[in-house]
Amino acid sequence: MLITRKAEFSASHVCADPRLSTEENERLYGRESRPLGHGHNYVVEVTVCGDVDPVHGMVLDLKALKEIIREQVLDVYDHRFLNHEVPPFDRIVPTAENVARDIWQRLKDPIGRLGPALHSIRLHESDDLFVEYSETPAP
Repeated sequence: MLITRKAEFSASHVCADPRLSTEENERLYGRESRPLGHGHNYVVEVTVCGDVDPVHGMVLDLKALKEIIREQVLDVYDHRFLNHEVPPFDRIVPTAENVARDIWQRLKDPIGRLGPALHSIRLHESDDLFVEYSETPAP
């Protein structure tokens, strides 16, 4: 059974690789490479996979999942300038792909301690763009 919990946070970032020239960053990342940065209202969907417990009829305690997301993602990311306030983005470009992978790393073990497995992270950067990250093999 898959179950998904959604949360929202706002953060700003600059997509620019310091090893590249200003022109190369502009060509690669467009206006997202501008030094002052820009922000997004992100939506993150956390999907877990597990068996339905025959006693309580749930895959996991949804309140516990909500708390893990708050502690591991919202408290870390919300209203932050990712490049300056959230490691590892002081070293890697905070693209949607890299942010989704980082969220996975932050959630994998705490969710695993609840019993079910983390299945996927879907991160919406805007209304028309999202990425999905999973270490679960595709069927």
